[in-house]
Amino acid sequence: MLLCGVLIVLATNGLRQTFGIFLRPIALDLDISRQMFGFVIAFQTLLSGLTQPVAGMLADRYGAVKLIIGGTLLYALGLWLLSVSANALDLQISLGLLIGLGLSGASQVIVLGAVGKIVPNERRGMVFGTVIAAGSLGMFFLVPGLQGMLDVFGWRETLAMMAAIMVVIPLLSIGLRSGPMVVDAGPKQSLRQAIEEARGHSGYLLLTVGFFVCGFHVTFIATHFPAYLADNGVSLTAAAYALGVIGLFNVIGAYLFGVLGDRFRKKNVLTLIYGLRAVVMVLILIIPINDVTGIIFGAALGIIWLATVPLTSGIVAQVFGPRHFSMLYGVVFMSHQIGGFTGAWLGGYIYDLTGSYDLMWGISVALGLAAAALHWPISDQPVARMAGQTN
Repeated sequence: MLLCGVLIVLATNGLRQTFGIFLRPIALDLDISRQMFGFVIAFQTLLSGLTQPVAGMLADRYGAVKLIIGGTLLYALGLWLLSVSANALDLQISLGLLIGLGLSGASQVIVLGAVGKIVPNERRGMVFGTVIAAGSLGMFFLVPGLQGMLDVFGWRETLAMMAAIMVVIPLLSIGLRSGPMVVDAGPKQSLRQAIEEARGHSGYLLLTVGFFVCGFHVTFIATHFPAYLADNGVSLTAAAYALGVIGLFNVIGAYLFGVLGDRFRKKNVLTLIYGLRAVVMVLILIIPINDVTGIIFGAALGIIWLATVPLTSGIVAQVFGPRHFSMLYGVVFMSHQIGGFTGAWLGGYIYDLTGSYDLMWGISVALGLAAAALHWPISDQPVARMAGQTN
């Protein structure tokens, strides 16, 4: 079950994080601005986030398999339509609408929800970290590989081949068929009761607000980092490798911080990660950019890239139990995607307005520090309903 979940996230999340390398060729070929491309990615991110709680609720009730099959088929259709796009409207329908909807079903949230029901609390950080690392491993292999295909075949043919890959992913979802829940989910609870309990928990609210910053950071970087490097004289090949290296090093970071979350309080580890993000982004602003430093920055960003996810999702499962996890984490993830919308769009808007990404990096630093401050006071102890339950 874990292996199938890893492979699904490797493909769906890995491909999602390659769209940044298509910014320049698509913008030039369709004669659209970076702001427009950034807006489409932002819309995709926002849509997948807004629909994620509903997808999570359906997965909790009907199982993960149906959601993943539907999501991956929409994803594949969106990629194919993107490959034949002729204007900005086509881009919005394919890359924005269809892929955005597809991502809510074929998402890490649904996979983590399925796996989380069979994983005890003391191992969730490591297991969730493994699943998240898979998406980054996919990013590492897919970004340079797709850049090579893009150079040889062009962006349209490359996207058509990506659609073909996505069509076979539903076969893997069979491995996520629900087995017996081996962890104690606590007393039975209705959906309404679960929502009311979470709304009244200050730690859950802080976690939700803080995850906005994670989405802001990663979507801005995934969308604009290759273009930022190229603008500073970095070769297109090195820029693609820098984005790919983010994925490689996040394999290490997601697993490492996931394990640390099993040994130390997850909210303290999250505070550390957001603080480190601010430091790395300051260094990006003050150290000269070239092929070598661009790849080094990619590695540094990779260590702390999605290392927040196993910890954030782990806190939700630890506090509220696994019964309504997909829905509750879906709400937190929605905040992440709203942040992603803001980061992708604002990065393009600021670039078109100023001709530089420097202001955007400065905003990202400030948000990183704010997120570190928000996570420190979070209460991550199980709610009273779970008292006495054994996970």
